[in-house]
Amino acid sequence: MSGWRRGGGGHDGKGPLGLPVSIINFWCDETLAFPLPHTAFTSSSVFSNGYAPGYAKLNRRGGAGGWSPLDSDHYQWLQVDLGSRKQVSAIATQGRYSSSDWTTRYRLLYSDTGRNWKPYHQDGNIWAFSGNSNSESVVRHELQQGIVARFLRLIPLAWSEEGRIGLRIEIYGCSYCECFAFDKHALTVQVKKMKIIKDVIALRFKTSESEGVILHGEGQQGDYITLELRKAKLLLQINLGSNQYGSILGHTSVTTGSLLDDNHWHSVVIERYRRNVNFTLDRHTQHFRTNGEFDYLDLDYELTFGGMPYSGKPVGGGRKNFKGCMESINYNGDNITDLARRKKLDTSSFRNLSFSCVETHTFPVFFNASSFLQLPGRASHNMVSVGFQFRTWNPDGLLLFSNLDEGTLEISLLDGKIVVYINTSNAARNYQVDLSSGSGLNDGQWHAVRLVAKENFAMLTVDGEETSAVRSTSPLSINTGRTYHLGGYFLQTLFPPSQHTFQGCMQAILVDDQPADLHAVEKGTVGAFENVSLDMCAIIDRCMPNHCEHGGRCKQTWESFSCTCDGTGYSGATCHTSVYEPSCEAYKHIGKSSDSYWIDPDGSGPLGPFKVNCNMTEDNVWTTVVNNLAPKTAITGSSRERRTVLQVNYSASMEQVTAITTSAEYCEQQIAYSCRMSRLLNTPDGTPFTWWVGRGSEKHLYWGGSGPGIKKCACGIDRNCTDPKYDCNCDADSRQWREDSGLLVYKEHLPVSQVAVGDTNRPGSEAKLTVGPLRCHGDRDLYRCFCLCFPSAPETVSFSFDVGNGPVDLTVHSAAPLNDDQWHQVMAERNVKEAVLLLDQTYRTSRPAPAQGHTRLELFSQLYVAKPASLTCQDSAAGGQRGFLGCIRALRMNGITLDLEERAKVTPGVEPGCQGHCTSFGMYCRNGGKCMERYNGYLCDCTATAYDGPFCTRDVGGFFEAGTLVKYNFLPEVVAGASKDSKALTKQLTPHEVNLTKEELAFSFSTSSAPAVLVYISSKTQDYMAVVLKQNGSLQVRYSLGGLKEPFSIEVDQRNLANGQPHSLNMSRHNRSISIQLDHYPPVSYTLPDASDTQFNLVKTLFLGKVFETGFVDPVIIERYNTPGFIGCLSRVQFNRAAPLKSALRAATQGKLVESNCGASPLTIPPMSAATDPWHLDNTDALFPFNEERVIPDGVNRDSAIIGGIIAVVIFTILCTLVFLIRYMFRHKGTYHTNEAKGSGESAAESADTAIIGTDNPETIDESKKEWFI
Repeated sequence: MSGWRRGGGGHDGKGPLGLPVSIINFWCDETLAFPLPHTAFTSSSVFSNGYAPGYAKLNRRGGAGGWSPLDSDHYQWLQVDLGSRKQVSAIATQGRYSSSDWTTRYRLLYSDTGRNWKPYHQDGNIWAFSGNSNSESVVRHELQQGIVARFLRLIPLAWSEEGRIGLRIEIYGCSYCECFAFDKHALTVQVKKMKIIKDVIALRFKTSESEGVILHGEGQQGDYITLELRKAKLLLQINLGSNQYGSILGHTSVTTGSLLDDNHWHSVVIERYRRNVNFTLDRHTQHFRTNGEFDYLDLDYELTFGGMPYSGKPVGGGRKNFKGCMESINYNGDNITDLARRKKLDTSSFRNLSFSCVETHTFPVFFNASSFLQLPGRASHNMVSVGFQFRTWNPDGLLLFSNLDEGTLEISLLDGKIVVYINTSNAARNYQVDLSSGSGLNDGQWHAVRLVAKENFAMLTVDGEETSAVRSTSPLSINTGRTYHLGGYFLQTLFPPSQHTFQGCMQAILVDDQPADLHAVEKGTVGAFENVSLDMCAIIDRCMPNHCEHGGRCKQTWESFSCTCDGTGYSGATCHTSVYEPSCEAYKHIGKSSDSYWIDPDGSGPLGPFKVNCNMTEDNVWTTVVNNLAPKTAITGSSRERRTVLQVNYSASMEQVTAITTSAEYCEQQIAYSCRMSRLLNTPDGTPFTWWVGRGSEKHLYWGGSGPGIKKCACGIDRNCTDPKYDCNCDADSRQWREDSGLLVYKEHLPVSQVAVGDTNRPGSEAKLTVGPLRCHGDRDLYRCFCLCFPSAPETVSFSFDVGNGPVDLTVHSAAPLNDDQWHQVMAERNVKEAVLLLDQTYRTSRPAPAQGHTRLELFSQLYVAKPASLTCQDSAAGGQRGFLGCIRALRMNGITLDLEERAKVTPGVEPGCQGHCTSFGMYCRNGGKCMERYNGYLCDCTATAYDGPFCTRDVGGFFEAGTLVKYNFLPEVVAGASKDSKALTKQLTPHEVNLTKEELAFSFSTSSAPAVLVYISSKTQDYMAVVLKQNGSLQVRYSLGGLKEPFSIEVDQRNLANGQPHSLNMSRHNRSISIQLDHYPPVSYTLPDASDTQFNLVKTLFLGKVFETGFVDPVIIERYNTPGFIGCLSRVQFNRAAPLKSALRAATQGKLVESNCGASPLTIPPMSAATDPWHLDNTDALFPFNEERVIPDGVNRDSAIIGGIIAVVIFTILCTLVFLIRYMFRHKGTYHTNEAKGSGESAAESADTAIIGTDNPETIDESKKEWFI
């Protein structure tokens, strides 16, 4: 036995809001067809007397054992008259007894009158039921959408290939109560004046009108509730109260449904509890919350059904009263229908009240793409007068066509407008008249068209608006033909119509000012038709309910719908898939740098995308959400009894911000209270003066720097408050300005939404509040993963499902194997339009959903990831499905991220956590950066590069003043004769580690001064390498490796490169071969002379900007290029695996080298101004003092490197002593955050001025994380 709902839209006991409902469920499964007489069964035709429709009862063998029509085609039907309106819950079919005749597919139509049929709908389509495969078995279908009707009609769609149409049926259901009719007069129900906190209103209605008030109630305080039809849609307006100042607006309007003027029954249920409302139409429910702040609906005495008084509050007047039928009217437990029938209500104001529904019969005609209806007309007449109503979703279609005696007449729909083409001719001339009227007429509503054409006159009227009728007085001669074709024309003709088909409905057809006799057409005595459904309009609104998610706009034609997702932040057939990443962490994974980004934390979930700031310059990726509270907002006039409440609003909704804090690993928010005679928390045992409200509207009594349950400030935790008797600086009530500030880090309480301040009303009392932005890092949803221990298949990814239409399999093939130990992204989506499978944002396959069939995927088992519990290893191998071996992370279903790690902890064979991020994302570590694995991601280690930043892409550069130099030691040097600023090296390298046969040097520079030394590399021997700018600004490379009398010089470019623009040099040598690339020009090759050695022996020191060497130095370098030294910017300096300039800038050392963003690509335009130059220095970002003149106090401006021995020793000794004293005094000053390994910082702390080099490759010089500069 199957259950059914009485009244169609009712609920059992209580509704979704827990409200009592008076419409109850009961068993509804009686046999309705079996007791009926033979005369209750009719049909389109009968094969012979023994095949009459009266024999079509289930399991009966009378006559020939069932019904069979004369012809087996799509125009046949079997009809049952149930005698009165019944609730129908199921239908069963059988073939004709002991025969080869049965029906395999059929449609079900129903009606109250035997006219105006409506097809049964399911899953948004006109449903086709599966029938029988033999003559004896019974196939029963439960109706998901219950129907109430007197007449049922079955239309066979397919039948036995071995025989013909054969059918026996049974109908299951129960009796149904009658209704009463409204004829534009309202029924008023007297109720007590009351404040109602909950309502339940239920009713059923049917009408052929598109406008009309169904229900209205109002109160003297401005409250009201109105339910009405507008353009055949149902509009609910409700107002629980507004105030006179306009600050609280309670009006709420919600629209649902479509095409409700179809003269068929529709059920409505309105359930309200306080501000929460469930609005249900034909079992489709909308949940919403009313506007305003009030919970009660105040009604005064009356509630009207079928109309509203003139004083109705909703905006706009002149509303039509309802014209049609209602039944099963229930209001808060009272059955209004029953009370009216038993005369328990005063219905004296209601005229023509009847408890039966008077049918306003129309005869619609339904056309598809291959249909036409031919009607006879009055021939050889000098006037055309035709009219009809139509409704469609298609913008184009042929409505009417007629071959005149001498010409043609066409009425078509073109781009939603009515167009008329009249072309006639006679012996004297040709006549042509074109008319156009209306717009947007493909909106699914009924529209009326009227055309009158006669000699020298034509008039087109749309929707009865005579004032906007289109007229023509052009010369015209009319002589009518014999026939009119409506909805299609497929015959060959000399002048064919511009359109040939129409998909939609027509009714109220007039030909020659006379109504068309469609009953005679149905009987075949008048006219002709093809593939037309008479007395039925099977229009479907495919945009109701709207399958376009996230605000996507639905557009439809007769056969399908499409979604426009522009501006929504989503994509796909139904705007389901977010186009944004879920977090800043995810943006880092695709190689993005710090910037503002749109994020969508729940993907396809209900939360919309929003913009945040992503800071990726540190080890952690920080997400920042700003608020609108100005820093140091002043507060006055507040007390404990009347606190000042400051609202903190963010650039995202509270739900969106909560999504960030929920998935984040850590969150913080700075809060500060500056005070003068304004207490904050008082004492731990006292009542606090000020508190803040966080997530979930919870009040918190602790302050920044403290924790939940501790009524203290940061100074109270650290025990350093100005007055030790108090736990907050402000609680001392000092007349001096004090401040309590700190970080709120308990992320379950964040963000701060309100701050209530309560002690600024005394004389001299002041306070200022600052609430900083919310900052979070980490994305646990992105890294929630587990490892599995099952075998895997690498070639393809497949997506399979079955919604009831048969299995569907989608498979994508990757160009490369998927078992490459790299992360791959899979997205599978199924909606009412299509199924999509996407792999790595590259490989995509899709399958459109069938036009007819099931659309809902109903699953009741648990979700299994990797291998169903019922699938054993043996089953997997035998069936070709293997369990998954590898890692899965960030599993998200419809916007909900599943916590895989927690499940993995309790699942045998599955381990939480996954590694291997570098194999997939290491490509984003650029310029030689090393990818470092982390538990929940990866990190780019830029230590051994000349770059910085999260992906090693930010140039590291420095600005050199006159005399500034960087000295980077590769080998120990003798301390005795060195400058007093020199530092002894601490690591001895073996000779073969510093004897080079190949070098790689790269750097960028910008200067306006020449000559200058850019790079000079010395040795313990007389070998050296130098890159200098000559006096004319041209670039020269000098090599001296021994074997030659003079150094080998390469004139790289004769242009003046000291032009203030950035230039880059990439240089490499291998034995005798030298390759040099300047800027973006092609590399140029050079060769060392045969007499030259090829080994760079005992590489000692690298100098940038100036040479200050105690050993051998080429005199030419000193005399021509070393004074006054390089002035300008050097950046991204890399020698083999050493980054000397970066090492100098990252050392915690007092000095005069200023970091600058001068590392840029070469320009091809004139130098920019300081305001727009990206190399222009910003002192606020400098790591070192900028305004000092030189690094070496003595000797900077010397023209010679030869100093008297005694003077040199004295000066050196004094400087060494001063340096050690200064380093001792400032040893705790200055810390810098870098992306270098921890060991780097620890080593640098030992000797911040010294650069020690360590190598892993005999041919490669590498640094040992220590550097020094002068």
